[in-house]
Amino acid sequence: QVQLVESGGGLVQPGGSLRLSCNASGFAFSTSGMRWYRQAPGKEREFVAFIDNPGARTSYADFVKGRFTVSRDNAKNTMYLQMNSLKPEDTGFYYCYAIIIGRWGQGTQVTVSS
Repeated sequence: QVQLVESGGGLVQPGGSLRLSCNASGFAFSTSGMRWYRQAPGKEREFVAFIDNPGARTSYADFVKGRFTVSRDNAKNTMYLQMNSLKPEDTGFYYCYAIIIGRWGQGTQVTVSS
C-alpha cells in the first residue's frame, strides 16, 4: 500500500522555524525524485521545492530561496523541509509529492501568525 504521510506542521510566530517530514512507504522511495508543494486558503497549489533521488540536486521556488531547505534520508524513506524565517504568507497546507508514482500525501497545516 502506497503511503505518503506528512507531519511537523503547526502554529508558529513570524520569524520562527518548523521542520516538515514526509514519510513514504509502499514504493521504492530512494528511486524517486520528490517535491514539496503548498496551498494557501483560496489559492491554487504551488511548487515549493524539489530534490532528486540521490539527494544531490535541489531546486526552490523564488519565494522560499534562502529560507527553506529540502533534504532526504533514503534509509528512513523520509523527505524533510526545514523552514526558517517564516512569514505569514507561508501559511497553508504543505504536501509532498512522489514523482515516480505521481502520488500526493494528505498534507500538513502550517500557520504563521502572531
